[in-house]
Amino acid sequence: MEKLERQETLENVIDRQLGKRSFLKLAGLGIFTAAVASLPSILSEASEETGTNTKRKFRYGMVIDLKRCVNCKACTVACKLENKTPPGVVYNPVIEEEIGEFPYVQRRWFPKPCFHCDNPPCTKVCPVTATYKREKDGIVIVDYDACIGCRYCITACPYGARYFDFGENYPAQQTEYGRVPSPEFHGAHGLRREGKSPVGNVRKCTFCLHLQDENGNYTRPPACSETCMSKAIHFGDLASQAGGLCVTHEGCNLKQLLVERKWIRLKEELGTEPMVYYLL
Repeated sequence: MEKLERQETLENVIDRQLGKRSFLKLAGLGIFTAAVASLPSILSEASEETGTNTKRKFRYGMVIDLKRCVNCKACTVACKLENKTPPGVVYNPVIEEEIGEFPYVQRRWFPKPCFHCDNPPCTKVCPVTATYKREKDGIVIVDYDACIGCRYCITACPYGARYFDFGENYPAQQTEYGRVPSPEFHGAHGLRREGKSPVGNVRKCTFCLHLQDENGNYTRPPACSETCMSKAIHFGDLASQAGGLCVTHEGCNLKQLLVERKWIRLKEELGTEPMVYYLL
């Protein structure tokens, strides 16, 4: 992340990174989305039935509590370790900035994974349909076998949540660590080789899709959520009949959190319908 001038206001910083109607500007003004009346319709979706078998339709998303987040960046580190991402590829960075002048200084921050939008602009610009939204659970992914590396999706994403794999490696890639395949690819492209996928492809957060079982349930939470020591990152199924089933913490209910707390989503005016909510 580029180093920012201290004198620059937080509003300008976030406006430059995320657009005019920025997250932290909204938070600072206390503008938030009404909790019950304007909850997206996806929150009320139930399971679908096909014949005699019940085929569950998931809608996975995150609820991030900004009051709990302590900016430790454990989520960023855990994500890199889980997915073995190369230099320059960070699926879950923490956006932060310092405002004011010493000694009157404030710091603000928020984690920024892929938002797995209900209406993702990235999928509409891909000329080979390599990036698409899964019907079963709404997770937006990239097919590395189909991706041609044109990077149109990077330009189209209003959240800056996509990265290009230029083929760089950490020194540890030459050790035993480098010979362990990344679970992100289920073994298909787990070992990085020059000129082979995912080198030369666009990459992004997948909500740790490899942790799902054959039925679409998570065997454990995504790495960022599981590692968060302050329990700020809640992950689960927002469409569950159980009322927002949370994978991360026992007893956690995503819908209840959204009803009880003030929350916002980034750049809602674009109609992307992001599935990551920030509790204020």
